[in-house]
Amino acid sequence: MTGSEVTPSFRLAYVPGVTPTKWVRIWNERLPDVPLTLVQVSPAEAPDVLRAGGADAGFVRLPIDRTDLSAIPLYTETTVVVIPKDHVVAAVDEVSPEDLADEIVFHPLDETLEWERRPGQPAAERPATTADAIELVAAGVGVLLVPQSLARLHHRKDLTYRPVTDAPESRVALSWPEDATTDLVEDFIGIVRGRTVNSSRGRTPTPAVKEKPQPKAKSKPAAQPKKKPASRPKAAKRGKPRRRS
Repeated sequence: MTGSEVTPSFRLAYVPGVTPTKWVRIWNERLPDVPLTLVQVSPAEAPDVLRAGGADAGFVRLPIDRTDLSAIPLYTETTVVVIPKDHVVAAVDEVSPEDLADEIVFHPLDETLEWERRPGQPAAERPATTADAIELVAAGVGVLLVPQSLARLHHRKDLTYRPVTDAPESRVALSWPEDATTDLVEDFIGIVRGRTVNSSRGRTPTPAVKEKPQPKAKSKPAAQPKKKPASRPKAAKRGKPRRRS
């Protein structure tokens, strides 16, 4: 390699709650010579990081401004309410927004859920982050509604969570700048979409192994039409012997 050559690399941004481990593992198996670097960003920062070239692609939470960003929705998360383990809501399997009408519901500044009408009672101040809101929930001040992955990320022994019905859900997508759809970005899109190594749409397919031609089966001779047995000549009828005169 000459001094002017640059070793290719790939930078992948991801927001809290998204676990890219599976895709990173597949990348390392298929492209071992291209190092992948993970960059954790907040949901609000993710689009600007992609636009500024801080990452080649990234896992974001929708909606985002897609004016100059491409995005492939991947999955949708259930919304849950995070509560202390001794909270009355912990006794049921799921709750509705109406069940939280008398609760103080935190609305952190980094929240990604979009509510038409936010349930519960607003707190005096908005926590700066979801992590800060979790601390307040543990202190028994109120409750918090988040995507399920964030509830798992901020798991504590003194807290639990329950699904919330009729609540907005969080959608996770893979996004990248439209004008920077590089070959490596295409490779990662293929991995996320589950394309195989030999997929015709992938950029780095491995040559297919040619199968050895199987020996042709010997063809059986065509059946000959059966010949009818030759008919025997009929014996001549014998007349009565004539008497000699």
